[in-house]
Amino acid sequence: MPSYDFKCVSCGHRFELFTTISQRDKAVCPKCGGPVARVYEGKWSMGVKPVTGGCACGGNCAGCAGCGK
Repeated sequence: MPSYDFKCVSCGHRFELFTTISQRDKAVCPKCGGPVARVYEGKWSMGVKPVTGGCACGGNCAGCAGCGK
């Protein structure tokens, strides 16, 4: 089963989740239940991609084009 890294869009909590590919986009933050973004780190790509509503700015909306705030 693959491992995925996530960051909560609401509270900023980072966590790793072992889940199936078909279930990874249904992930929510284990601390607050908020929407999460997948965190990509490695030699192929870096960055954060939203997977459940919201944006991946982590609350730094001033420079974010994703959430429009």
